[in-house]
Amino acid sequence: MPTEMPTERSGKPTFVPPDTTTALPKLPFHFSAKGLEEAARVLSAGPAGVFRALLHDQESESTLLVARQVLEAFLTRGRELAAKSPEAGTPSRDFAAAVAALVERARDELATELDGLDELAATGPDVRTAVLRQRGVLGLLAGCWLDVVSQPATQPAVVVNRLFAQHFALRGAGDPRRSARYRRARVLEDAGAALPDVAAADFLERAQARDLTILLGCFPLALAVLPANFLPEVVGVHYAFHALGVDDRLLGTPPPLPESELRDLLAEYARLADGEERDRLVAAVVLTLALEREHVAMLGQLAEFRKTQPLESKVAEIFARHAPLAGRQHGRIRVGRLPLVDIFDGFGRVAGRVDETALAEFLAEFRESPYLKARRDGDCRFLAAIRFGGPMFGIFSAGEAGILAEWAARVQAGERPDIALPPNTAGDDRARYWREAIAAARPADVVVSEEEPADHRELFYRLVNIENFANTLSLAAERAEKCFQDAEILFEHGAGGRYTDASFFEYSPDALYHRAERIYWEKLVDPYEPLTEIPDVDEVLFRQNTYHLTYLIDGAWLHRLGRLGRQERESDSMLFAIYADEMGNGDVRKNHLTLTRRALASMGIHLPHIRTAEFMDQDELPDDLYGFALQQLCLCLFPDRFHNEILGYNLAIEMFGSGEMRLHEIQKLRHHGFDDCYEQAHLTIDNFSAGHAKQAADIIVAYLDRVRRTSGDGAIAEEWRRIWRGYASFAYFLEQPMLKELAERQAAGPVRETTAELVL
Repeated sequence: MPTEMPTERSGKPTFVPPDTTTALPKLPFHFSAKGLEEAARVLSAGPAGVFRALLHDQESESTLLVARQVLEAFLTRGRELAAKSPEAGTPSRDFAAAVAALVERARDELATELDGLDELAATGPDVRTAVLRQRGVLGLLAGCWLDVVSQPATQPAVVVNRLFAQHFALRGAGDPRRSARYRRARVLEDAGAALPDVAAADFLERAQARDLTILLGCFPLALAVLPANFLPEVVGVHYAFHALGVDDRLLGTPPPLPESELRDLLAEYARLADGEERDRLVAAVVLTLALEREHVAMLGQLAEFRKTQPLESKVAEIFARHAPLAGRQHGRIRVGRLPLVDIFDGFGRVAGRVDETALAEFLAEFRESPYLKARRDGDCRFLAAIRFGGPMFGIFSAGEAGILAEWAARVQAGERPDIALPPNTAGDDRARYWREAIAAARPADVVVSEEEPADHRELFYRLVNIENFANTLSLAAERAEKCFQDAEILFEHGAGGRYTDASFFEYSPDALYHRAERIYWEKLVDPYEPLTEIPDVDEVLFRQNTYHLTYLIDGAWLHRLGRLGRQERESDSMLFAIYADEMGNGDVRKNHLTLTRRALASMGIHLPHIRTAEFMDQDELPDDLYGFALQQLCLCLFPDRFHNEILGYNLAIEMFGSGEMRLHEIQKLRHHGFDDCYEQAHLTIDNFSAGHAKQAADIIVAYLDRVRRTSGDGAIAEEWRRIWRGYASFAYFLEQPMLKELAERQAAGPVRETTAELVL
C-alpha cells in the first residue's frame, strides 16, 4: 500500500514520504531460455545441489528461477494451511494480537516435544550432538531473508526500515563477533556440535544434514533471493521464526530480538497493509510454524535412532562416510582376501546410499583382521594408526575416534553381535513430499523473454526491479565490465580531474592514504570559497536535477554485499556498516532516501517511486544522465564478481560527499529556501577524519592486508588494479568535461566514442 497521490501538473501517481509500502506490485518474472535450462540442471542436482546454488550463486539468472520454484512449492502449502486458519481475514485492529496468539499456542505445543527431545538428548552425548548439529543447519541460516530486503525497489518503506533495524541488530551492529549467528555458532561449538561456516564446501556433510533439513533450509535461502517480491512473507517468516524460538530453546540462549520489537513490527505491518497482504503474512506464519513442527519431529526421530543405534551401525556409518575419500592410499592393505581399495570400491551406492550388504561383510571381516587384535600393551594396529603420529591421524574426528575405540575394545573382549545396520529414515517421508512439491511447482508468473530494454529508462526500471528481470543480468554484467575497462583511460590522464585523481599508482597503505588525503584537501576542500553570486532558482533546480537520479539510489552500490556466507572478511562487515549508515541504521527519518525525497518535495518535485513503471515516464530528470546511475545499479548486482571494483567505487563516491561541491550546493539551496538535509548529511558523514571517506580507505587496506596474509605479496598487484579501476569508473562520469577536452585533442576516436556511448 504505497502512499501515492496524483500531481496537479501531470495527473500521474507520485511518491510522498513516508513510504507505507507493505507489498510491491505483482510483476511477472522474466527469464531467458538459457536461464531455464540452467535452473533445470540445478533442480535436478538434488536437495544439496539446490541448497548450495541458493547459498553460493547470488549472481546467476538460474538462481532466481530456482528460488521462484522453491517458493512456489512452499508458499502453495502455506496458502493451503492458511485457508483453515481463523487468523486469515482478521481486521487490522485485531490482527497483530491474533497472529501473536497463534504463534504462542504453537510455542506451547512445541514445548512438550522439545522437553521430550531434551530427555532423549540426555541419554548420550552423541545423541545431543547429533540433534544440535542437525538443527544448527537451520539455526545458522536464521535471518538470511533480511540480507537484501533493503534495496532500491523497497527503500525507504517504513516496514523495510523496521526490518533493517532488526537486521542491523542481528548482524551485531556491524561487528560480526556480536552477531546472533556468531554467538549461536559459539554455543554449538561449546556443546561439542561445532559446524564450519555455512559457506564451507563440506558444511552439509559435517552437519550430517538429513534431506529434510536441507530442503527446509532451501525455503529461507530462496526467500533471501527474492525478498522484494515477497515482502509480506518475509515479515511473516521473520516474526514466526524468532517468536517461536526453537533454536533458543534447544541451546538455552536468550532470544536475539526482544519479542516486544517483533510485536511492534507486526503491529506496524497490520496497520499499513491491506487484507490481501495480511493474508499473505498469515500464510507465511502458518507455514513457518508447520515447518518448525516438521523439523522438531524429525529431530525426535533422529534422537531416537541415535539412542537405539547399535555400535556396529555407528561404526558402519563412519566407514561409509570416509570410504569414498580414501583414494588409493590403502593399496597394499588387505582385509580378508581383498585389497582394502577394492573393498571400498565395492561398497558402491544404491539409490544414493552405500551398499549395506557389502558394508556389513566388510565389518565382519575387519573384526577378525589382525588390525583389531590386541597387542601386549593392549593397543591394536588400527587404533595406533589413527592416533597422533600414526599414518591416519586426523582422518577421524574426536567423536568418531571414540566410537572406534569403544568398538575395538568390545571386539577384543570377544563380542560378536550380529551386524545390524538399521537405516536412518529420520524425516524421509516429509523430505519426499517436499522434493516432489518442488519438482512439480510451476509458477504461473514465470515468463520466457529474450527482449532487451528499449532505452536507458527501461533498463533503469529493470535493474531496480532485477528480481523480476533476471534475464537482464548478463547485459548488466557486460555493461559494468565495459565501463571498468573504458575508465582505465584515467589511469594515464586522471590527474587532471577537477574532483578526482584516478591516475594509477603502485599500492601501499601509505600511498593510498597519501593519495586520498591529497584529493580530499587539494581537490575537494581547499578550492572552496563561498559563492559571491547565487545562480537563479531555475539554474539551481537544473543543477540539482542532474544529481537526483543518483541520489534516489543512494547506497545501492553496497546493498548486496555481506550476504550469508560472505561475512568472513573484515572488509565486508565494514562495508555493511557504511550501508547501514546510508539507510539510517533502520531509522526511516535518517534514511538518505527519505532525505532525498524531503529535498525534492521542498523544490516542488514529486516523482513516482523508481520501482514503478510510471517512473519511466517522469519528465523532471534529464535523460542524458542515466549512465551514471545505470553503472551503479549494474555493478551492485555482482558483489562477488566485482567485489574489488566496488571497494574502489565506494572510496570515490564517499570522498565526493565532502568539500566544495557540497558546500556550494548547500549555500544555493538555503538561499532559495530549499531543504538542504541531504547535502548536509553527506557533508558531515563522509568526512576524511573519521567518516565514510576515511573508512572507505581503511576497508581497502584491510582487504588487501588479508590478501597479503592469505595469498602473499604477489597477489596484491592485480587485486589493487581492479580496486583502482573501480575508483576510476566513478571518476569517469564525474570528469566528463576533462574527457571531452581530451577527446578533442586526440586524433584517434576511442575516447570520444567511449564517452558518448556510456554517458548519453
